[in-house]
Amino acid sequence: MSIPAYLPYYVVDGTIAVIAAVLFGLNVALKRAGWSDRERTSAVRSTSLILIGWFAATIVLASLGVYRGAPERIPTIQFGIVLPILIGALLIWRSSTVSRIIDAVPQEWMVAVQLYRALGVIFLVLYFSGKIPGLFAWPAGVGDIAVGLLAPVVALAYARDPLANAGTVQMWNLFGIADLIVAVTTGFLTSPSDLQLFAFDNPNELPTVFPLCSCQSTWCRFPSCCIWRC
Repeated sequence: MSIPAYLPYYVVDGTIAVIAAVLFGLNVALKRAGWSDRERTSAVRSTSLILIGWFAATIVLASLGVYRGAPERIPTIQFGIVLPILIGALLIWRSSTVSRIIDAVPQEWMVAVQLYRALGVIFLVLYFSGKIPGLFAWPAGVGDIAVGLLAPVVALAYARDPLANAGTVQMWNLFGIADLIVAVTTGFLTSPSDLQLFAFDNPNELPTVFPLCSCQSTWCRFPSCCIWRC
C-alpha cells in the first residue's frame, strides 16, 4: 500500500487550519461575552493545549501503527474516534467552565466552523485514484462534503432567525451524526480486520495508517454541542 505524497500535507495543514480557526473564534467569542483577560487567556490556553496535545498524540499513535488494520485483528481506530467524543460529552455535562464557554460562543459560529468537514472530499480523491474502496469513499466523502457545505448556510439561517431555524440546526446536526455513523460503519466493514465483510479486492487500509487515521480522530466529525443548545 502506497501513501500519496500529498496526503500528509493535506491532513497536517488541514488540521492546523482547523485548530487555528477554533482557537481564534474562541478568543473572539469570549472577548465579546465580556470574559476578563485572565479568564479568556486561561480558557484559550487550556483549549489550545488540549487540541494540540490531542493532535500530537494521534500522530504518535498513528506513526506507531496502533490503528493499523490487519486480518484477524480487532480494529482499534474506533477508540481514537469514540473516546474523544465521550470525553467531550462528559466535560459538557460535568464541567461548569466548559458549559460557560459553550454559552459564550454564538450558536451559529459552532455550526459554521463545521465547514471544514468538506475536507472529506479527500475520500473521493483517493477513491478515483484507486486507493480506497467506493463502499467507504462515497458515503463518507459525499456525507462530509454535504455537512460541510451546508454548515455556513444553516449558520446564516440561524443567525437571522434563531427561533424559526432552531429545528434546521437540529436536523443538520442529526445528519452530521448519521454521516459519522455511516462512515465509521463502512470503514469497519471494508478495512482489514475480523469485522471486514467487503472490499477484499481493494481493502480500505489507508484510513487505518498515518496520516489519514490521525485526521479520523482529530477532525471533530461530531457537530458538538449544537443539538443540545437549540
